[in-house]
Amino acid sequence: MLNAIHAQESFEAGMAKAESAADELDASKLREAARRIRDGVVETLTYTRFPMEHWRRIRTNNAIERLNRETRRRTRVVGAFPDGRSALMLVSARLKYVADGERGSRRYLDVTLLDG
Repeated sequence: MLNAIHAQESFEAGMAKAESAADELDASKLREAARRIRDGVVETLTYTRFPMEHWRRIRTNNAIERLNRETRRRTRVVGAFPDGRSALMLVSARLKYVADGERGSRRYLDVTLLDG
């Protein structure tokens, strides 16, 4: 049901699908689940207020997750740091490298679509 809500083409369609899903849950005596859908669906559909070309990038944060995985991997390789500053220096150096490299220079969103 949740996938169907977020597969809709617009905010209004998503809200309508959420309401029908909540009604189905109510009919199945799953009132708490229905209440949670009704209470939280507006927040989960916020990305639909932006141009459709941005939806995938707004819904996911793969770039941040990739950086977090890389940071965890590098800190595990080192093992124990002498102090917090040395761990911070390692992470900062890696973030600076990524920002200065190819991944850091790619445009994440095309902001010209937001002008309209």
